[in-house]
Amino acid sequence: MDHSPHMSPLPSVMAMGLAGFLPATVVPGLVLLLRRAPLWERVSLPAGAALALLVLTHAWAVLAGPVAGLRPPGGALVTEPVLVAAAVVFWVPVVGRTRHRLGDPGRCLCLFLAAPLLDLPALGVIAAGHSLEGLAMIVGMLPLAVAAAAVTWTWANQEEHTALLAPKTAP
Repeated sequence: MDHSPHMSPLPSVMAMGLAGFLPATVVPGLVLLLRRAPLWERVSLPAGAALALLVLTHAWAVLAGPVAGLRPPGGALVTEPVLVAAAVVFWVPVVGRTRHRLGDPGRCLCLFLAAPLLDLPALGVIAAGHSLEGLAMIVGMLPLAVAAAAVTWTWANQEEHTALLAPKTAP
């Protein structure tokens, strides 16, 4: 995610879009596919800690390019794997089968909190004068909001189904 002036904007826009898409789509898909893997129990954290870790790591990875003091040696070769690892830790309580698995209300809350918090660094990128890169990041993160809506929809339908099956009591 090098935003050097000598670079063409297209590769950096694609890199930012991919940096948003990977933790919002690819990582949860893999965790969901392997949700019963014993590895998840070892890396599982409580959802609040996992969310904070992802938000801070994401901010560091996204803002490392525009803010020179945050750029680690190696740049995206360092920040991207750390971001993917933080995304795995975040998605484990949401879709994995571990001791920290969230119920439906917790999953909704976690995802609806994560979506805008993860977009804040992209707004910083836009404010730093890299509008296309920031917008690419926001668009890349949209599947997270779609997942939040899908979890909420599924939960609401399950609650309605449970209410319909519950025995009726006369007043």
